[in-house]
Amino acid sequence: EGKAVRLEKDVNETDRYGRLLRYVYIDEIFVIEFLVKQGYAYAVSYPPDIKMQEQLRSAETDARENFRGLWGSCNLETTPAN
Repeated sequence: EGKAVRLEKDVNETDRYGRLLRYVYIDEIFVIEFLVKQGYAYAVSYPPDIKMQEQLRSAETDARENFRGLWGSCNLETTPAN
């Protein structure tokens, strides 16, 4: 309440299921980047909507390296690869 919400479009209006696609900002916080950086979401992009792909991958790398959120119980050095 009382915060400015901004929606930003990439390339497509909707996904294949008809859902509106937008990047969401609350005041100056890029919501999905915040969630990814805290380890509460993955960075996933679906071409052609890749404008924020590198920014979100960087946020995920930061979360992984600092064991935040879902990465908190992971030890990448000892976790066997599939």
